[in-house]
Amino acid sequence: MKLSRLFAAFVASLALASGAFGVSAQEKKQYQMFGVAFYNLENLFDTINNNGKYDLEFSPEGKNRWDSNKYWSKIKNLSYAISQMTTKTTPMGPAIIGVSEIENITVLQDLVKAESIKNWNLQVVHHDSPDARGVDVGLLYNPRFFRLLNVTNHRLTVPELPNFKTRDQMCIVGVMGGSKLAVIVNHWPSRRGGEKESSWLREAAASLTKQICDSLYKVDPTMGVVVMGDLNDDPHNKSVAEVLGARKKPVGIENHGFYNPFWEKLDNGIGSYIYRGGWDLFDQIIVNGNLVNGTAGLKFRNAEVLNKKFLLQADGQYKGYPHRTFSGGAWTNGYSDHLPTEIYLIREVSK
Repeated sequence: MKLSRLFAAFVASLALASGAFGVSAQEKKQYQMFGVAFYNLENLFDTINNNGKYDLEFSPEGKNRWDSNKYWSKIKNLSYAISQMTTKTTPMGPAIIGVSEIENITVLQDLVKAESIKNWNLQVVHHDSPDARGVDVGLLYNPRFFRLLNVTNHRLTVPELPNFKTRDQMCIVGVMGGSKLAVIVNHWPSRRGGEKESSWLREAAASLTKQICDSLYKVDPTMGVVVMGDLNDDPHNKSVAEVLGARKKPVGIENHGFYNPFWEKLDNGIGSYIYRGGWDLFDQIIVNGNLVNGTAGLKFRNAEVLNKKFLLQADGQYKGYPHRTFSGGAWTNGYSDHLPTEIYLIREVSK
């Protein structure tokens, strides 16, 4: 299908725009929609031991017996999951997909070449972080819908812990639908050692994210900003709700404030990660006020957790849990222990 026909499909299917923004069916405004997604790929390692003791797990000699068969099966599964991030209004999938728990650029290059999504021609953005486990964040983007301008990577340093190593925060700036958009991809420090005991590290990560946003506004105060990632905290936790300042409701959000559309979803029992039978929603996509108010040229429309049936365990003790790669030490040939999340941004187009 040619791009012009795809675009026509976008605007035709969006002729009845979202009432959440005060657009009535009678006005017959037309919009183009863009998907912006995030997916924790759960230890997407190749089979080569390049990182010493930890990486040994993901090698043929390690405890996971991580061989080519398992690796390529995971690539196939993840690419299929990504291929299902489509709607009637976005037949080519998301314009942007932030990812975490990836070992290197090679695994992303293999992923975008997989059969299910190779025709999308997704491009890869990657940077090697100092993380002790050897995992990074990255970004996939469709050049038909997003034009890359700049990438910067930001290191979290903790003076009290000089040897502390975690994932860098990646800030990608580009143009979507004629408007400038920044996406900050995160994988904040884990809850190892206890949620309360480790909270201050995620609060430090949130502070760094806010600093990145402030630097973006100095360049362009009208820029749309998306903060996404596995935050290892829920929307109501201090790091997200207080330090970053992401609010539950969009009403009255200032242009440089933040709205977290996943807060109410968690309140309604919808999560992206499950621990001891209880859902968390660590995988969040947060938008700034410019996107809520439309001053960025793009406007936030809605958000969802992609809890599709095939991504969940069908039976057994963990029925309804995310269908992960390993369970109880056994290879289960699944997808990830996290579910993908996605938001949709729209822009008005000429009739």
